Amino acid sequence: MLRNFLNNLPEVRKPEKPKLSFKEKLKWTLIILIAFFVLSTISLYGLGANALQEFEQLSIILGANFGSIMSLGIGPIVTASIVLQLLSGSGILKIDMTTSDGKKFFQGLQKLLAFFFIVFEGFIYVFMGGLTPDPLLAPGAYFTMQLVLVFQLILGGILILFMDEVITKWGFGSGVSLFIAAGVSQQIFVRAFSPLTAGGQIAFGSGLAPVGKVWTFFISLINVNLQEASLAFAAIFFTFVVFALSVYAQSMKVDIPLSFGRVRGHGIRWPLRFMYTSNIPVILVAALIANIQLWARLMQNKVGETGIASWISQNILGQFSGSMPTSGLVFWTHSPNIIEATVNWFFGAPFNTIQLAQSLTYVIFMMAGAVLFSVFWVQTSGMDAKSQAKQIMSSGLQIPGFRRDQRVLEKVLNRYIMPLTIMGGLAVGLLAATADLSGALSRGTGILLTVMIIYKLYEEIAQQHMMDMNPAMRKMMGGE
Repeated sequence: MLRNFLNNLPEVRKPEKPKLSFKEKLKWTLIILIAFFVLSTISLYGLGANALQEFEQLSIILGANFGSIMSLGIGPIVTASIVLQLLSGSGILKIDMTTSDGKKFFQGLQKLLAFFFIVFEGFIYVFMGGLTPDPLLAPGAYFTMQLVLVFQLILGGILILFMDEVITKWGFGSGVSLFIAAGVSQQIFVRAFSPLTAGGQIAFGSGLAPVGKVWTFFISLINVNLQEASLAFAAIFFTFVVFALSVYAQSMKVDIPLSFGRVRGHGIRWPLRFMYTSNIPVILVAALIANIQLWARLMQNKVGETGIASWISQNILGQFSGSMPTSGLVFWTHSPNIIEATVNWFFGAPFNTIQLAQSLTYVIFMMAGAVLFSVFWVQTSGMDAKSQAKQIMSSGLQIPGFRRDQRVLEKVLNRYIMPLTIMGGLAVGLLAATADLSGALSRGTGILLTVMIIYKLYEEIAQQHMMDMNPAMRKMMGGE
């Protein structure tokens, strides 16, 4: 009954053609991207206080715009993925991902769980005080307006879910990755070149500092304010450093030589990237931290009341002062701006040594989380040695000098895949944590994700374009 229910969940229809053209994929990718930006500008009807608007960095990671119909963002989708990864990786949930039925059951279960979290988080955001109705809009109907807000959040969450599915089936990459990259790119551009102040006024001639760090750097040099100029330069410089390191790490790979069993003298190389699981572990860890901080903020509203929520807020999750965490788990999973603290210390400001311990804890958490989710992702996404060996064998390929046997091939691949999974997870976790501590123009994790997403998207677009331009290659890949 459960399988029948999951098979009949609403979904986006797959394209009838086995291979969509480059223009068709590009069209749907741009349509969904534009729709995402448009929907992010639509404010929730009846919204009063917005306690979540302080979490701009978290909204970028979640692909959300708090206060709009897109307030949930990709949070429910990623949370559902995290839960299933933990259940499957720990052995509590046993699903054979090597079969098509197993993969379909897993995807259906993930969609059902995503629906649950859309509804659940919609109620939590409103009834825990994150998004509250305007009391002047409908006097005496506060509860009704709360339900209206929840309905809008659920509607936006469902739209995001199906927009992600459209991108996956009809476009390039995945919607989850695309929405993160779009939000981070927008934030980097604004923080680099915006001539406006934080209040929305034109900075030039107003005496106030502009948001754009490029303008701040030149204005500070003209006014001989070396401290502000150094801070602006550090933000710009470390943004480029994070970009360069991310591109370099993404290009590292191990090539395994393969030959066609029936054709002597012809073969290919099977690439295994150093960051074998790409950006998936970082997305999951960043989303986990974002969820922890959002839950802590929502439960902080219950402080002073008796009950489990108040106890958890004060003793486990921790609390905030403004937008800065001050205690508990949210404090130790928050990344301080070490570069800014160092620059200010150079110009005479005291250095807070507790930030060093906070930074170390954050780095360890990111690296451990990235490794954990890397291992789980390999086991559940068909990237393990057994699945890869089966795929290679079905393509008529084998490793030169070894017997043509799937078990032999699996044993050889195990020498590379698991070490790459662990080392790649450690590297991507360290790189993301270091980027967060550098105080770049956007959250370092977001920049790292954006570079990896765009790099992967570029490879997919280039491959698709090459197949469209070369009929022989299209035929060899199974196209018409």
